[in-house]
Amino acid sequence: MNIVRDIVSLLEEKKSNDLIKEAKLLTDEKLVEKIIDSENHLLFGILYERYQEKVYRKCYGFVKNDDEAEDLTQEIFIKLYGKINRFQGRAKFSTWLYVFTYNFCVNYITRDKEKKVSSLAERLKNKEHKLSAEESELDEDFYEIKMVKMEKALEMISPEDKAILMLKYHDNIPVKELQILLDINESALKMRLKRAKIKAVEAHKKIR
Repeated sequence: MNIVRDIVSLLEEKKSNDLIKEAKLLTDEKLVEKIIDSENHLLFGILYERYQEKVYRKCYGFVKNDDEAEDLTQEIFIKLYGKINRFQGRAKFSTWLYVFTYNFCVNYITRDKEKKVSSLAERLKNKEHKLSAEESELDEDFYEIKMVKMEKALEMISPEDKAILMLKYHDNIPVKELQILLDINESALKMRLKRAKIKAVEAHKKIR
């Protein structure tokens, strides 16, 4: 009987290894489909391997502490595993994950504050915003900020503003995808970006 159990165990192990090898060749989106269908935590481990370092770096950008960033990363993937079936494929998985990560970090930092990204988005969603002609001039000021000073400037503005700027200008997520994932209209999104850029430029001017 022990021999039979050993053989069965070896066959199951080989089957798992073959499954993982095949899954590693899949795109993120196809891999997520397979994870949802199979509920196989081993397949989720592939996603973890692909994005753990990137998520960690984004967390570190908010908390500036190795241990804290590592803890946040683990929490994010734990919650992600439970919510992976919410991914609908309307944007790239990486985009969805980065929005998920930034929202988690913002909520972590502002946990005891009244302002949350969701409430801010909701307030903006219910208002009509009109972009002014000064937008192009603001963009020039924003893009002139040097990278080193940009990092300092981002530390001086709110987590919500930092997150929206990072999503758009660091992760290069298109406006259309951000609209879908943040569930706000184009004018509201552009207004959020505009306000965040204004604050970043103002913060930059204070850096000596």
